[in-house]
Amino acid sequence: MEPTVDVERGAWLRARAGAWATVGGVAGTGFEAYARILHPVQAWRTDPTITDEWGSPLIVEDTRWGWAEVARRNARTMHPLVQWFSLTDREERREWPDGWAVGQAEEGRLPAELLAALTGPLVRNTRTPELLTAAFWIGWGELHGGAQMSLVLMAEGGDPEAVARERARVEAELREERRRAIAPAVREVIDRGPFFDWPGREMLLCSTSLGELADPTWPAHAGVAGLTPQLLWPADRRWVVASEIDWDSTIVAGSRALIDEVLADEAFESYEVDEASDLTWDGDTINPRPPGRRDSESG
Repeated sequence: MEPTVDVERGAWLRARAGAWATVGGVAGTGFEAYARILHPVQAWRTDPTITDEWGSPLIVEDTRWGWAEVARRNARTMHPLVQWFSLTDREERREWPDGWAVGQAEEGRLPAELLAALTGPLVRNTRTPELLTAAFWIGWGELHGGAQMSLVLMAEGGDPEAVARERARVEAELREERRRAIAPAVREVIDRGPFFDWPGREMLLCSTSLGELADPTWPAHAGVAGLTPQLLWPADRRWVVASEIDWDSTIVAGSRALIDEVLADEAFESYEVDEASDLTWDGDTINPRPPGRRDSESG
């Protein structure tokens, strides 16, 4: 994974950006077909008969679920434009009487193991599998020394000298964390630019290959703070993989053959969509609207 300042390599895709909050708005328009891959959610089961030293139930199973299991448990309907909050009544955590619970579907990040599985169909649908561009949104906290930790320790009445020492300690830890997680060349571009200007998003561009991404452990040593890309495309421009930061699903845009292969692969919970598909909460017209929902919220 090598950063590049050649932001013009994305100009072709920028020219094909569709309407905001549509499939074409995050993956580009003009492709033959599109698939939507739903991000799996973490699921765990606690057993009330097994407790820790404070009497809290312990987790006895930990796994990942597709959205279909949550829909089944909540008597909701799976369909191409399903929205996570419609399945869960807008709850960030949902629990059931049998001890199972789920968290919220992760937004903006296709798990590295699913991206690795996707490299199979992708490599069969490009002539340039070793010449890829990966785009990362520069707003992720991990690219700027952590998750922008708030120094809540500086409460009123605290000793100013102690506060100053603690601030310096925390800032030093964040700098060291950033140094370890981000390659120097990546850090230099993050600090100075230039960035690829995608609508509403500034992106760091890196050169990579499907060979690199086929190893699901690549984020740990790629120097990009463990992130997976928001946009990915090959030099021959035959497809695009897009994970918009506010969406809990990833779009694959490409040929009919590529999309058919993705849809048939049981590694993915996927549906066919089109470039005009609305993936805001308004797009799910089948399941009940989440309580307290505002019109045109994104999901």
